[in-house]
Amino acid sequence: MLQIQDLTYRIAGKTLLDNASARVPAGHKVGIVGKNGAGKSTLLKLITEELHADDGTIQIHRLAKLGQVAQEAPGGATSLLDTVLEADLELKRLEQAAKTETDPTKIAEIHLRLADIDAHTAEARAASILSGLGFDGEAQRRPCSSFSGGWRMRVALACTLFTRPDLLLLDEPTNYLDLEGVMWLENFIKNYPFTVIIVSHDRDLLNSSVTAILHLEQQQLKLYTGNYDNFEKLRREQLAHRRAGIVKQEAAQKHLQSFIDRFKAKASKAKQAQSRVKMLEKMGPLDSIIEDRTFSFEFPNPKPLAPPLFTLDNGEVGYSAGNPILRRLNLRLDMDDRIALLGQNGNGKSTFAKLISGRLDIMNGELKKSGKLEVGYFAQHQLDELNPEGTPLSHLKERMINVPESKVRAKLGAFSFGVDKAMTRVEDLSGGEKARLLFALMSLNAPHILILDEPTNHLDVESREALIHAINGYEGAVIMISHDRHLIEACADRLWLVNEGTVTSYDGDMEDYKKLTLQSRSTSKKKSKENPGGQKVRSEDPQLTTLKKKAEKLEKKIKRLQADVAKYDRALKNPKLYVHGDVKAAAALKKFTAEKLDMTLDLEEFEVEWLEMQEAIEEMSA
Repeated sequence: MLQIQDLTYRIAGKTLLDNASARVPAGHKVGIVGKNGAGKSTLLKLITEELHADDGTIQIHRLAKLGQVAQEAPGGATSLLDTVLEADLELKRLEQAAKTETDPTKIAEIHLRLADIDAHTAEARAASILSGLGFDGEAQRRPCSSFSGGWRMRVALACTLFTRPDLLLLDEPTNYLDLEGVMWLENFIKNYPFTVIIVSHDRDLLNSSVTAILHLEQQQLKLYTGNYDNFEKLRREQLAHRRAGIVKQEAAQKHLQSFIDRFKAKASKAKQAQSRVKMLEKMGPLDSIIEDRTFSFEFPNPKPLAPPLFTLDNGEVGYSAGNPILRRLNLRLDMDDRIALLGQNGNGKSTFAKLISGRLDIMNGELKKSGKLEVGYFAQHQLDELNPEGTPLSHLKERMINVPESKVRAKLGAFSFGVDKAMTRVEDLSGGEKARLLFALMSLNAPHILILDEPTNHLDVESREALIHAINGYEGAVIMISHDRHLIEACADRLWLVNEGTVTSYDGDMEDYKKLTLQSRSTSKKKSKENPGGQKVRSEDPQLTTLKKKAEKLEKKIKRLQADVAKYDRALKNPKLYVHGDVKAAAALKKFTAEKLDMTLDLEEFEVEWLEMQEAIEEMSA
């Protein structure tokens, strides 16, 4: 399908590709990975001939149809559904020809071609793709101009997917999708019948959807079979092997050089010394390993506060009086909570985050916060609020008034801004570096709660891993909104669902949520599965199925209750609760002890019930 041969490309005196070669077979799903700035997006532009190589060739099957997302989002009065249908130019041309053609032979040819491209299912396919990307039936009938730029970019993606190109090129498609859209896209790519090349830093997408990884490093391309985890494992093994080889070569060179130094002046050994010189020259210079730059950062830990950090009782929040976005908010957050907010874009996740961060006031109900509570808030729009003319150092100095510059630089160093980057203008920083600057600014006051709204959009895979380590090492509470499932699964211990105008605890895990999302967005009917012999597969006893589902729900409830009991155990270790003569502390201690006792009793009861269910399931399955 795609053959890259001895490709060289330079820009502004920098070489991005140097005699690089790779081959992508037809039907493969390939993820392009590499450090930010390595040239991944440039490679896609070279494939589409938007850019032209300095040397080398890119060959694509001559009949192959390429597809990529348009850089400009569609607009105008055309509905979303019609916009997607019109994206297939061949379909549009054939349908128009079918209305005007009078030659019977040509009419037959037109209808034959329409059948070949499944024209009769076009509208259903377009609606299915739009649904998967988050547009319900009502939204699909609205004009493109009624949506924001981010939503219109989803329509651009839908147009590309609908045309079913032989070679589908996607450049960071998850950047304008929510978690639900990413889950759907993973499934779409996995089942796509043609070739896909995708640039992405989304680890789950690269694990679940691709069959090979194309690594761009040191101006070279190397194809690895398998998903991202397999690539990472092979890469580590190769680096370890190369290190061992370099150590061995270095030892041999030192041994030869030592012999030459000792005996080159002696006539009796001159011949042997000269022989060693030639051997040393043949070995050549030591191989070098330019490893990817790795960095880490950490969020400063806050001073402990007595739980809870906040409680919401029948709260309502919105932007205009009498029109709340979220209602019936009955929630509580403690210091060691790690919460991921789930729900489609537009359901109110960011509205809830603004309420907790103090950017929105509660309209009705009660929100109780500790008087000393500090909240750190990260949102993507804040990237635009940075001064492009300023530097990381100047941004922090504005916040750290009367603090010695050495301490300001030390703070920047904790977020991997060295001497050079500390003085680099913001407009010259990469997206990931700007995000780290926001992390540093957000955490200056050692907040008790970190609210992270899509923190990974501009981070590469290594930077995302650094963020995961920073979150897991942080001792305050975290509320995160992210389309990065790997981040959620690595950091969150509780899930809250923002849906139908409220926020509630979600009992399942991310795999349950993925199934729920795909099911709700699917427009196709399930077909009954039959075995090869033609007989229907024997269905499970409905009573057994019901019992298994109850046992699963009860097991999740037990795990959640165990986690809550553990939190109370940690809270009861707070020395502030045992201060002699402190009436409030004594009351809090009494309250926490009673609540923990109630939870422990419920836990014991649920565990007994679960054991009884397991026994019944075993008997019915026998």
